[in-house]
Amino acid sequence: MLIKSKNNIIEHFTKGIKKNNFIGVENEKFLFSKNFKQRANYNQVKKILNYLISKFYWKPVKEKKNLIGLKNLGKSITLEPGNQIELAGDKLKNIHQVCSEGNTFLKQLREACEKVGLGTISLGYDPYTKLNDAPNNPKARYKIMTKEMPKNGKLSLNMMYQTAGTQINLDYSSEKDFTKKFKLISHLTPLTIGTFANSPIKENKLTGYLSYRAKVWQNTSRGGLPRIFLENMDFEKYADFTMKQSLLFILSKNKIVSGKGKNFGDFMNGKIKGLNSIYPNEKDLETHLSTIFTEVRLKKYIEVRCLDACEWDCHCAGPAFYSGLVYGNLEESLDVIKNWKAKDILNAYYDVPKKGLKTEINNKSLRAWGKIFLKISKKGLIKRNKLNRKKNNETIYLKNVENIIKINKTKAEQTIEKFK
Repeated sequence: MLIKSKNNIIEHFTKGIKKNNFIGVENEKFLFSKNFKQRANYNQVKKILNYLISKFYWKPVKEKKNLIGLKNLGKSITLEPGNQIELAGDKLKNIHQVCSEGNTFLKQLREACEKVGLGTISLGYDPYTKLNDAPNNPKARYKIMTKEMPKNGKLSLNMMYQTAGTQINLDYSSEKDFTKKFKLISHLTPLTIGTFANSPIKENKLTGYLSYRAKVWQNTSRGGLPRIFLENMDFEKYADFTMKQSLLFILSKNKIVSGKGKNFGDFMNGKIKGLNSIYPNEKDLETHLSTIFTEVRLKKYIEVRCLDACEWDCHCAGPAFYSGLVYGNLEESLDVIKNWKAKDILNAYYDVPKKGLKTEINNKSLRAWGKIFLKISKKGLIKRNKLNRKKNNETIYLKNVENIIKINKTKAEQTIEKFK
């Protein structure tokens, strides 16, 4: 399908409508030498990927002759710009499966790292390496991004080379359902950042932030939390937003070329010369959507993108928290935020990287709001009634969030205590 009109983009989003709700999780990790003095270079990462191919039956993904990732049925492993390794999980039915998938990958990665002499770090920001010392790899898109991204975001390169996150992918059953879920998730962005803050250190020094990663993403090209996201977003409004976003790059004749300062609307109108196709196709649209780096994002599903990377107890907690809210108890969740104002949410969004759960919305701390939404999420997971072999429901995965709210200390604050 060629993308020649706004209706074509709307049609793309409509294809994402599903009867059943699935959960997908993407986790990024830093790879370091075992003494944590140096990030893994591309040759070391290739050894890890080749070990996973030989031992665990992953299939190679190459760009030209370069090994840049792996795939295995519905899962994939990709390399981020600074050789952060990312597992993009399969579409799964419940958090039991999400946790099992993550634990399996962790075991495989640890075994591969042990063979190569590397270790992993699960933080939202690289605590040791200077930006100029961060490694890279030969993926062609990253070369263009490295050149173009800093033009509109002063910390864009820090985002690319020095951050790691957890991303939760959630489905919608209709456009109306999308509008409700997107609104809730956007409103809860400050709470999510505050609860999962896990990046207080940069270059072996405290930054003064609980989530320095969040600070970086707020100063990233094409990032942030646009005010329009706090309104009643629909497919048409998101299509308009998509068309106005500048093109980072275009795939043309098996090459990746610069977007030449044009936006996607220009591409749709045939205003970019010298391409093998005058108009974008659906793959071009998917590529463009993947280069919009907002805290919440629409593809054929909704992406929650504002969680710092963390250890595996937290890896299960974020998806459980959101599944309880959007899949198990959406209407009650929306009722809580009905009087929140966009101005207050955006103020909280900019305060939360430093203040964490002490940040306020409507004269109430995020910790207090967290208690409310934790209770709602738990009710939603009980209602979902997804049981494991031991007959436990998904509420068992909320323990990490429960502990943070109970002791009023994020992972970042616990790390700061140890650091001091």
